[in-house]
Amino acid sequence: MLQESVLADLLTEQPTAVRLQNLVSTLRRHFNCGAVALLKLENEVLQPIAVKGLVREALGRRFVLAQHPRLAVLISSRSAVRFEHDSALPDPYDGLMANQPGEALPVHDCMGISLYLESKCWGVLTLDALEPGTFTDDSIIELQKFSLFVETAIRIGQLEQNVRALRQGQKQSVEHSSTTDANESEIIGESKAIHAVLKELRIVAGADLPVLLLGETGVGKELFARELHRLSQRSGKPLIYVNCAALPESLAESELFGHVKGAFSGASSDRSGRFDAANGGTLFLDEVGELPLSIQAKLLRVLQNGEIQRLGSDKYRKVDVRIIAATNRNLKQQVSNETFRADLYHRLSVYPLPIPPLRERDDDVSILAGHFLELNRARLGLRAIRLSPEAELAIQQYQWPGNVRELEHVISRAAIKLLSHGIDKNDIASIEPEVLDLDVRLPSVTDSGTQSNDANLPIQSLSMKEAVQYTQRKMIEAALKRNDDSWSRAAKELKLDSSNLHKMAARLGMK
Repeated sequence: MLQESVLADLLTEQPTAVRLQNLVSTLRRHFNCGAVALLKLENEVLQPIAVKGLVREALGRRFVLAQHPRLAVLISSRSAVRFEHDSALPDPYDGLMANQPGEALPVHDCMGISLYLESKCWGVLTLDALEPGTFTDDSIIELQKFSLFVETAIRIGQLEQNVRALRQGQKQSVEHSSTTDANESEIIGESKAIHAVLKELRIVAGADLPVLLLGETGVGKELFARELHRLSQRSGKPLIYVNCAALPESLAESELFGHVKGAFSGASSDRSGRFDAANGGTLFLDEVGELPLSIQAKLLRVLQNGEIQRLGSDKYRKVDVRIIAATNRNLKQQVSNETFRADLYHRLSVYPLPIPPLRERDDDVSILAGHFLELNRARLGLRAIRLSPEAELAIQQYQWPGNVRELEHVISRAAIKLLSHGIDKNDIASIEPEVLDLDVRLPSVTDSGTQSNDANLPIQSLSMKEAVQYTQRKMIEAALKRNDDSWSRAAKELKLDSSNLHKMAARLGMK
């Protein structure tokens, strides 16, 4: 049965992401477990590619092998491995299983296997359950057999990508173009807005034109600049970062273009500038709207003629530099106000690329929160840290005026607050809405079991289905509490048939 279903997925023409997601869903149903995850290995870090049965924020987590001994064991073995329920090794998914009733629970049964393509480790496949004894010796044998189908599905996806790359005339191989530093420069998100920007970015990367990144503060413009450079033909050359807002006007010319000995008091030797350092590569001018007008004229000459003139010198030097600029200002308005040169603006904005704010990125906020939670878990030495369902609802409702940077700071601050409250580092730590300290109001349930009239239902980044499920869960919990956990009396109070209440609770993950 499983074999026929997997084969059907392999033979059906569909996007790789859909094929892999269908595959993990099929495996979860067959093994009747809580969660199945497919993780890809990049630079000793495992990244979730397809998951079923984990909370959405797990997609944003990046699991460093050195910090997760179970995953390290799987990577080091070519055979399927099962971890007993009393294993001393912490499970990376503790507290991350979806639809957990009430308090976050640890994983009690776990098995997995490493996946290899052409004798190279591609990643791992993991299966987890809250119930001990879910997996047996037969399960391990089955997993070993069906891991071959998973490897085949991955290989089919790679071949399809290579074919598309050849058709589009891409010079870089798929393998090279997908290599990222998972800890520092990865752009995380699954929303349509982010996919659209990345698609546009890949197209303009090979054009070698100046690009102007536009967006609010905190959207991560530097990450997009790094990705643009990485995808360009200059990726083997330097990417030099310049924060224009931090350049004093008296030193800006020397910093950018360099100076010769004796050009000013204290110039005891010749010094090259940022353009020299970026020669052959890319220069990223962050906050370009802050450049003084005197420097703007010199920058314009570089863009027009590819020449720089060191401070104190009468000679011009040729440089080959691609410019990526970024700003959160309205440069058109600055041109009108004559605080930014119109000719420089038109040179820099050959290809303007707006970066969407976090509030327009659907539910990327949950995925990004998971990424920052995992970073803080490792930084603070915690066994596990997660968002409670209420906290996840709060971050989805909040508007994030400071965007991704604000989200990162909120998560880091909340994690530190948990430590200050005296939590045990060996427990599964849950962040509640009050620890986040966000200016949002969540749906509330009164003592009578009905929603209060002044409760503000979430209207942003939250579907109607999610809001309804949240309210149903809260009403059931309140009714059970008032009736000493008697399901029959709770059903009577809620005016529901007892069997229907049990079915609803199961669907909501409460049973």
